[in-house]
Amino acid sequence: MSTSERPNRFDPWLSGEYRRRGDFTVLVVLVSIEGSAIELLRSTFMNVIGDETRWIEVRELFTGAGVSWSGAAFFPVNSYFNGPVPNDVARSELRELEARLREDRRILNEGHFFDRKGRRLTVEEMMH
Repeated sequence: MSTSERPNRFDPWLSGEYRRRGDFTVLVVLVSIEGSAIELLRSTFMNVIGDETRWIEVRELFTGAGVSWSGAAFFPVNSYFNGPVPNDVARSELRELEARLREDRRILNEGHFFDRKGRRLTVEEMMH
């Protein structure tokens, strides 16, 4: 696991994503990181409407998940629709993502993965 040295990369990421897409749906996965182990904790989806949301607010929201998380990965949903996708599409995409993550935690790298301080994370393969 590695983190970038820059503080809070979430805010610029979200603003840039919004500029490119407009309103959109994002899948979110919370994980616990202990040494080299990554445990999947909770997942959800949310609609991003505007770019005013900041990392501090997202962190507060995740406190309500009732788990001690150390990383959050965000996967924007590609859609044939303009704007956020319908809830049933988001749920289906989330279930597919969860199945892929259970098989391979490196899938977290396909999203935008952040630690509790909003710094970028990357899952690195370990040599045995």
